[in-house]
Order: sequence, then structure tokens, then C-alpha cells
Amino acid sequence: MIETFAQDWPAPAHPKPIVIIGAGGIVRDAHLPAYAKAGLTVCGVTDLDIARREALARDFNIPQVFSSVAEAAKACGTSVIYDVAVPPDAITRILPDLPDGAAVLIQKPMGADLGQARAIRQLCRDKRLKATVNFQLRFSPMMMVARQAVQGGVIGDPLELEVHLNIFTPWHLFPFLLPMPRVELLVHSIHYLDSIRAVFGTPKGVFARSLPDPRAPGLAQTRTSVLLDYGDLRRGVMSINHNHQGGRKFQSAWFRIEGTTGAIMVKLGVCFDYPNGEADELWFCPNGGDWRQVPLTGSWFIEAFMGPMRNLQRFDAGEDAQLFSGVEDAFQTMALVEACFDAMAQPGVALQAD
Repeated sequence: MIETFAQDWPAPAHPKPIVIIGAGGIVRDAHLPAYAKAGLTVCGVTDLDIARREALARDFNIPQVFSSVAEAAKACGTSVIYDVAVPPDAITRILPDLPDGAAVLIQKPMGADLGQARAIRQLCRDKRLKATVNFQLRFSPMMMVARQAVQGGVIGDPLELEVHLNIFTPWHLFPFLLPMPRVELLVHSIHYLDSIRAVFGTPKGVFARSLPDPRAPGLAQTRTSVLLDYGDLRRGVMSINHNHQGGRKFQSAWFRIEGTTGAIMVKLGVCFDYPNGEADELWFCPNGGDWRQVPLTGSWFIEAFMGPMRNLQRFDAGEDAQLFSGVEDAFQTMALVEACFDAMAQPGVALQAD
């Protein structure tokens, strides 16, 4: 029964305290609320912005404020888990200051491009870091169930995976994206590509286009189309539009997963009326049967953010055998994103008009 699949990553028996590196909005809105809900302790914070790190410590009762990553590493060593929540370009400057052998959660994306991802991977190897990347959507209750259902044969042989978004995203909330040459795929749809890999496997190749839109001035891309090549049996497709102006009525944000014996629909609730969001949903229908909704224990925001940290804590303690979104696996997601950008540089097949 699809309702019996685990929806939450198990909690660690003896969690270590957490040091936050970076005091930005995602830490306030998701990391710290999720850790509090999971019963995890945050013992320290550092950020280049003095006022921001002190405000975070004050607002969330974090006892220690460090002036630098090096100071935090010297004070804490490997007795803590490091949560590196910084822009992608800063990751390679931070990892060298962490203790060798430390357990580290790295904010997605894993660098701004595949070259940076490769450098991050090498740093983690050289320093023997127990490092994972915060691709948290694959840890959400809905995607946990979807992955187990596909892998457990609930829908038969997998045939179709489609991600479809037609939403309105308030881009003014993210001014830091304006100067970036890579936006939609690298910052947003990377979550979907990563979850596609977790549920459906890594494709052999891609065709992709990601475009700007005059309704989102100044942003490099806010619309994306991706075709994923899985050979002759499986079909993967992703269609993303962040600029729908017609209100809620015909907005949509879902994964459709079909196989030879059944289908799954997953609603991405956070995408509607962001950042307020709606509830996530998961529906299952066996061939010839009726759709039924599977009750969920939580949503992408914020419950999914518990998963990567729990998995890292358990791996560090020897309770988990592997990191579900470790840097070696996350590198493959970055390679898929890079392949999309490479495909964008290739011309389409020209029509033979004569």
C-alpha cells in the first residue's frame, strides 16, 4: 500500500549541535524552523555581515556568534555539524577553513557551474569531509513516497515523468538574482531535476531551452523547457513558466508520474502564492481505479529541510550507511544542469523549407 511508505527521514539518536555559516533569508525561513521542529540544537552562527549574524542569534536564541568560519572551526572542531548556507560562489572559499573530517551540509546549488561543483567535490575529498548538499525536495514527504512507490513497483514499469509549472513567482523578493547569468535552471528547477534523478534515475542526455520574459525584467531566465532522454521506454519532460498573469484559477505546479499499472500526481504547494504557499498533495490511481489522496506528514517547506540534516547527522554517527544527497550524487545533478545549458547553446534542427 502506498500509504505505508515512510515519509520522513528517521531522527538521529544522539544529534550533534549545529553551527550556521550564513545568516540569510533561507536560514531564517526554513533551516532554523525545521531544525527546531526536528529537535536539533543550533549552537553558533557566523556571517560576513555583523549586524545580520547578531540579529539571527538574537532572534533565534543562538548562544555563540563567531566573527569568521575559521574562528568557529577552531572553537568547535568536529564536535558540531556545519550548515553552510551561502551563495554558490562562496562555497569554495569556506570549505578550506572547516576542520578535516567535519560533517557539512552545503546549500544548493553545488557551485554556480560544473567547474565550481568539481572544485567543491575535490575539496570535500581532500579534506575527507562528510559532505552533503541541501537538495531537500527529494526529502519532502511527497517525494519520499513517490520515490518508494516507483522503486517498489506500485505503478508498474515507469513510463512517464512530467514536471509542469504555470505560476506567478514574485521575483522582486530575490534581488540577488538580477546580476546572475544563470537563474531559473540553476536556482529553481535544479530542485526538480534533482528529484527526477532520485525518482526516475539519471537520463542519458537532454534537450533544453531557458528563456527570459519581459514580464520579469532584468532576469536572465524565468521560463524553461527540458526533454530528458531515457531511451525508448521512459519519457521525461519539464515545462516551467514563472510569469503567469491570469491569477490562481489555471495556475499549476505538479509532478505527473505514470507507469504500466498506475499513476501518481504530486502537487508542489509552496509554488502557489509564494511565500505563503498551499498544502502539498500526493494522489495515486491504479489503472482502472479511482484517484485517492495519500495523507502527508508535512510539506516541502519546512519539513523537507529536516531530512538532509537528519541524514547527515545519522551518517556522521554511523546510523546511516550513505548520504542520500552527498556531494558525489549531487555532482551528477550539477552535471545534468550543465548539460541543459550546453544544450541551450546548440541550434535546433532546421526546417527543410524547400
